[in-house]
Amino acid sequence: MNKKAFAGLFLLMVLGAAAFRLAGLGLRPMHHDEANQALKFGALLESGDYRYDKADHHGPSLYYLSLPFARALGANTLAALSEKTLRLVPACFAIGAILLLLLFVPLIGKEAVLWSALGLAVSPVMVYFSRFYIQETLLLFFLVGFIAALWRYKRRPSWAWAVAAGLFAGMMYATKETSVIAFGSIAAAFLLASLFRGNKEGGISSARSAGRHFWINTLIGFAAAVTVSLLLFTSFFQNPKGWFDSILSFKVYFVRAGEAGFHVHPWYYYLQMLAFSKPGSGPLWSEGLILILAAVGMVAAFRGRPSTTADRPTVRFLVFYTLISTAAYSLIPYKTPWNILLFYVGFIILSGSGAAALLGAFRSRPIRALIFLLLAAGFLHLGAQAWRASFAYPADPRNPYVYAQTSPDFLKLVRRVEDLAALHQDHEKILIKVIAGPYETWPLPWYLRRFSRVGYWTDAAAAGPLEEAAIVITDIEQAGRLESGLTASFQSEYYELRPNVFLVLHIRNDLWEEYLKSRAEK
Repeated sequence: MNKKAFAGLFLLMVLGAAAFRLAGLGLRPMHHDEANQALKFGALLESGDYRYDKADHHGPSLYYLSLPFARALGANTLAALSEKTLRLVPACFAIGAILLLLLFVPLIGKEAVLWSALGLAVSPVMVYFSRFYIQETLLLFFLVGFIAALWRYKRRPSWAWAVAAGLFAGMMYATKETSVIAFGSIAAAFLLASLFRGNKEGGISSARSAGRHFWINTLIGFAAAVTVSLLLFTSFFQNPKGWFDSILSFKVYFVRAGEAGFHVHPWYYYLQMLAFSKPGSGPLWSEGLILILAAVGMVAAFRGRPSTTADRPTVRFLVFYTLISTAAYSLIPYKTPWNILLFYVGFIILSGSGAAALLGAFRSRPIRALIFLLLAAGFLHLGAQAWRASFAYPADPRNPYVYAQTSPDFLKLVRRVEDLAALHQDHEKILIKVIAGPYETWPLPWYLRRFSRVGYWTDAAAAGPLEEAAIVITDIEQAGRLESGLTASFQSEYYELRPNVFLVLHIRNDLWEEYLKSRAEK
């Protein structure tokens, strides 16, 4: 394939990926995890202050990398931020991950890179979670860059690739604590891949042949990783203990990974979601094509004829990384669906190798044409699912990727509060009291960010007299406890926060009467 054809086709993949990821970023209500991250970033945006919290929120990279996006779009305060502004950050890094596949061209070939780019562009799970303001998409970007830089270094050792690998590794560590799973999987995959190195196969041994330069470059790369992570975790040396807290955080997350609770799922949870899903009365969802092509790529890595002397070790490494990281994530009881991204990217790159190997296995033009048409139909089906997941079913429980997602009904509560505040003499300074458990509170702080007098309590006794507030919001449990005290002074409305989780909006009688009067006048 000539350079112009490759460049044109790759550009089409990137444009398609951008269309899926950048359109309609405000369609879905903010997930409570997104809202939590948004408030953390809002504090950095407004005050310039950030402190790493080893017990929550994950690493600092998401917040610091959000700053240029917010400022470029004219948002200088939390109130000025929007869902679109925040979600633009992971969406752009998701597109960037596809661009990083260009680094794999000398390693696995142009055809494999094109098919991998197509898979990454239209994979429903990749598209869906690249539109979430959470750390995983950034971690995916840095992971792809780290693996590519490592193997480019193996191919042609130099201090530049060592620094690139170090910077990507440091950013991985500064993004999320689960990066250690990726690092462990990568190390184990390198070890196993080296055992299968043939006499004529390069890649694994090239760094060793560099002699003392290998150790110098390793130190340079390690220094780059430590430096970038140190700068971010210490808030550019404003919080010196931040980097040490990042090490202590592993104890917190190790304990959390083994805890029982809502996020505990069986070992096959991720693979079942990818292979075959049909929640309730919804449509069928499957990324089976990627899994099948990845299996072909795995077989070709050990039994097929390599197209170059360099691609076989790389693909074998990807096989081991994918299997090891998949096993690691599957065996951890604590599971959330966005964790799929970190091991599924291995399947997608292997599926590119598999598609290229499948087409290269036949010389007959009719057979190759038939295989190409079948592949095109399969990827078109993936694209249709990606559209359905992100645009037709973005917050619908019939979408298998929807997980503890905020219900669209919750937005009616938000609009009601805004309408009531417009009628109240204090407007955005209206007093609102929220009495609910932590799980039921979010994403209220994000949606009420423009109101300056909002208080949050888990116990009504600490909230003071409720009648002084024009609006009170409670969870179902607190509403039951306060029923006798609220009935005389408030009118209550029920809204779904998440599936089977409800909030109760209590409107003080004088404001309620004013609201009814305004409706009658209209």
